[in-house]
Amino acid sequence: QVQLVESGGGLVEPGGSLRLSCSASGNIFSIFGMGWYRQAPGKQRELVASIDNRRNTTTAESVKGRFTISRDNTKNLVFLQMNNLQLEDTAVYYCKAENVAVRGSLGLHDYWGQGTQVTVSS
Repeated sequence: QVQLVESGGGLVEPGGSLRLSCSASGNIFSIFGMGWYRQAPGKQRELVASIDNRRNTTTAESVKGRFTISRDNTKNLVFLQMNNLQLEDTAVYYCKAENVAVRGSLGLHDYWGQGTQVTVSS
């Protein structure tokens, strides 16, 4: 089994910054992609940014120029640097590992963290 644990959320003022971290643990052979998603109350969960094992990235239009995703493949870590945070960034942010190969198991599976709250308020 694989577990993802997020950290780094909190309360910030508009224009502030936060750095989210996600650590994947378990008997992991490889993780193809890792990403950050967010969900605000009453809204659908949406992709914020993702990164594959070659460090190719995808970033949502709403956060381009402000958020940066990165990963450490060796340590199974993924980060989201969030700068110039705005009110509309308020949401629960979830870490996802996709197409994960587990040692001793067949197939590839996706795993989700439990989320970390980011609140932007003046």
